[in-house]
Amino acid sequence: MVSIIWALVFLFNVSNPADENKLKTELDHILTNWHHAAAVADAKTYFGYLANDAVFMGTDAKEYWTKAEFIKWADPWFKKKSAWNIYATKRNIYLSDDKTYAWFDEVLVAGFGPARGSGLFVKTKDGWKIKHYDLSMTIPNEISKKVKELVEKELKK
Repeated sequence: MVSIIWALVFLFNVSNPADENKLKTELDHILTNWHHAAAVADAKTYFGYLANDAVFMGTDAKEYWTKAEFIKWADPWFKKKSAWNIYATKRNIYLSDDKTYAWFDEVLVAGFGPARGSGLFVKTKDGWKIKHYDLSMTIPNEISKKVKELVEKELKK
């Protein structure tokens, strides 16, 4: 009897690959739509994808914002025809075993150059929300010393 119970527990806890793919596709669409909302300056949609306690980390070391701070900072950008235009060329999405959170990384094309984004989704009563997002510029190792010198010079101003 005990072995039957364990077999049933195992059976119901085994992930269904089709369900996982469907969920990953849903999260992929959210991220694509989130970036698109910025491209068309749709602040309601863009910030609606963020959890209330979300954190956004931008490319500048000073850009560490709560959702409220990020909304305030971005307000002038979203009053334009396009806030910014960033899109993914590659994206990986990973799911927790219990499907209550997911994390991701993405290769991005941005106006400021090649970039990466990474973050965390959480499942809420209002659907999936981005709880943490980190936008970073990618710098080839061959020029990192020059970039370091430029950054240090800028910080001394």
